[in-house]
Amino acid sequence: MSFDRSKTPHWRQGYRYQYEPAQQGHVLLYPEGMIKLNESAALIGGLIDGERDVAAIIATLDLQFPGVPELGADIEQFMEVARAEHWIELR
Repeated sequence: MSFDRSKTPHWRQGYRYQYEPAQQGHVLLYPEGMIKLNESAALIGGLIDGERDVAAIIATLDLQFPGVPELGADIEQFMEVARAEHWIELR
């Protein structure tokens, strides 16, 4: 089954993406705790705004990092993990 890049990711209610100085990085805050995101996840997370679909997120990062062959697949994988972990909803 192929990934539908026309879906738009939304942070689930109660989840907030932000920079956390104490963690020296971006985190995902939620009622039960906090997840520190690695650099790649933080770049993707920063583009989840409820407006851009997955294809637009891939296109934006492709402009920032041209010539990365697995970029689209890596972003799709992040979206799948984030959905499985209930961080986001894809609509």
